[in-house]
Amino acid sequence: MHTEYLFADQPLQLARAAQLLIEGKLVAVPTETVYGLAADASNPEAVARIFKAKGRPANHPLIVHIAEPEHMHRWAEQIPASAFALASHFWPGPLTLLLKKAAHVDSCVTGGEPNIALRMPTHPVMQNLLRMTELGLAAPSANPYQQLSPTQATHVAKGLSGKIAAILDGGSCQLGLESTIVDLTQSQPRILRAGPITADAIAQCLGQPVAAPQRHEVAISGNKKQHYQPRKPLHIFATDELMQQIKRSSQRIAVVFYSQAIQSASNTIENLSGSTPIYRAASSNKSLYAQALYSTLHELDALDIDAIWMEQPPQSTEWNDVNDRLARAATKDDGK
Repeated sequence: MHTEYLFADQPLQLARAAQLLIEGKLVAVPTETVYGLAADASNPEAVARIFKAKGRPANHPLIVHIAEPEHMHRWAEQIPASAFALASHFWPGPLTLLLKKAAHVDSCVTGGEPNIALRMPTHPVMQNLLRMTELGLAAPSANPYQQLSPTQATHVAKGLSGKIAAILDGGSCQLGLESTIVDLTQSQPRILRAGPITADAIAQCLGQPVAAPQRHEVAISGNKKQHYQPRKPLHIFATDELMQQIKRSSQRIAVVFYSQAIQSASNTIENLSGSTPIYRAASSNKSLYAQALYSTLHELDALDIDAIWMEQPPQSTEWNDVNDRLARAATKDDGK
């Protein structure tokens, strides 16, 4: 399959992307979080193409993107007042609401689950597409299943060229991490996936406590134990341990750090082979760290190295989404 490469700032090319979506084709599109692989969520054949292109299991639910809060009624039923309160406060933005699926919605979108995940994105290109097509767009991350999420169009091309109809280049994603998912199907709201909007912010908006369980059995997008993974092994170390591991290693490694301690030592630490690791400084500002995380991992994954080692980010609640993604991205054999 030939994959068209389109530019979102060209009106005719944006219109071409919209037409392809109306025809039931797959188009990779920018959002403020990551690039999504979009398809008409009301078209089961189009939705099936998402799963095929990504290699994603059919029981792994998708998020449907909508143009207006009022469009929740097109996809969900028994919508609680809390949904409209959160939509009024946080939409458009990186918050996904899990609601009871409307009876007419095909279960292919929800992975056979009785609930549906809805979000109103803030990215102007995605908003334009939603209005031009008048569709709800199912759009998981535009990458092969369980691999690194894309935050640039070139990341999408690397993984999905030849498998989808088009890639719409809208520049780099502003936030760089997937949306927060909050479950509103029970009496107490629950955070099912950490994201840019915190449990505290949601609780403050609703005026009630919000649960944030470390483990749950709810099937949602991006919640597998192994996810968001580079091809090279990725390991995470506390600051002091990282410096010691670098000295002991004979591997060709890339090191991602944020602390001054590693910065100061980076010019002097050599490993057993006598080679100096490739260092990449990350911001100590959480928002900037998150924005650059996937892009940095994409860059390092393409290098001739044996592994990627990362300094453990702070463990505060503000960093929950970063730590969640890294925990899923890390190699699980513990073969540091």
